[in-house]
Amino acid sequence: MVILVVFFVISLVTIYSTSLSSNNDAFKKQLMWYLIGFLIIYITSKLNLKKILDVSVILYVFINILLFLLLIFGTEVNGSKCWFTIPGVGSLQPSEFAKIILILINAKVFEWFNKKYPKRKFSNDVKLFLMIMAITLIPSILTFLEPDTGMVIIYFLISFIMIFIFGIRKSIFLIIFTIGLIFISSFLYFYFNYENDFINIFGTSFFYRIDRLLDWTNKSGMQLTNAMAAIKSAGLFGFGIGNTPIYIPEAHTDFIFSIYASNFGLIGTIFLLIIILLFDFVLFKLAKDTNDKNYKFIISGFLAMLLYQQIQNIGMNVGLLPITGITLPFISYGGSSLISYMLGVAFILNYDRNINKK
Repeated sequence: MVILVVFFVISLVTIYSTSLSSNNDAFKKQLMWYLIGFLIIYITSKLNLKKILDVSVILYVFINILLFLLLIFGTEVNGSKCWFTIPGVGSLQPSEFAKIILILINAKVFEWFNKKYPKRKFSNDVKLFLMIMAITLIPSILTFLEPDTGMVIIYFLISFIMIFIFGIRKSIFLIIFTIGLIFISSFLYFYFNYENDFINIFGTSFFYRIDRLLDWTNKSGMQLTNAMAAIKSAGLFGFGIGNTPIYIPEAHTDFIFSIYASNFGLIGTIFLLIIILLFDFVLFKLAKDTNDKNYKFIISGFLAMLLYQQIQNIGMNVGLLPITGITLPFISYGGSSLISYMLGVAFILNYDRNINKK
């Protein structure tokens, strides 16, 4: 909770810095979402959230219905239908909550699997793997159609890490890795050598989505160029709050790290990285020390999600990874993403409290 308060301050200060130049109300909204998030943690501390696992299937069905309706009634922004517009409130991004629900239903499947198959066999491990992949595939297809490729990667990463922690046979992972490598290699060969046929089959939109991912190494584009310039010129202590010397599009969401680095320099950036690593370490230690399997699975899925987003967001801000629209957890602006993270924290804290009561 102490680290969350530090995230709270860093997020608000950095978003305030971006709002000085763009005159938006992101600062006020982020403050509101954070206060709602802390309230959620307080309220859920009075509940027994273990029971949520029992209704995770209902939650899973509900979120997939929302993802489907999004394709029809969603508000299109920059060519993507990722949000519902709620008058008087703002926007709602169902895929953010789908990440948390996916963690819950995976944990529930593992619990059911252990009861049904107390004796582990290769065939049973294959069944479990296929079941988890099927569960992951449905929201992935719906989210991919929005389109939001970055979120799809997170879905599969969560499931793969949770399956790995569950402990299915390593040979299954080796087989899947080999098949995946062959598929990706064939896909890329087709993409690079038969461009026209690729566009005819998959469409122009999908072609340019792949092109954007693969062509990031040339470091072209105003977002990346300006973000890297802002970071490089910040020095030890930065330019100060609100003094970013260069305009960066989507500064309060995807590129908030570059704004923070520009404002607070190398010293401030090291401090942020230490706080992020400390938060991740606390989660890792909770997962490592617990004897409750469901709790271990849930924390592992949540931590996998955070680690990927942290590495991806910071990496794309400094030109080491492709730009995929992944936000920095707890720091970037966004009501749906922030509330989903706070729900994850609330669940972990409450689960831990109920375990300790025993």
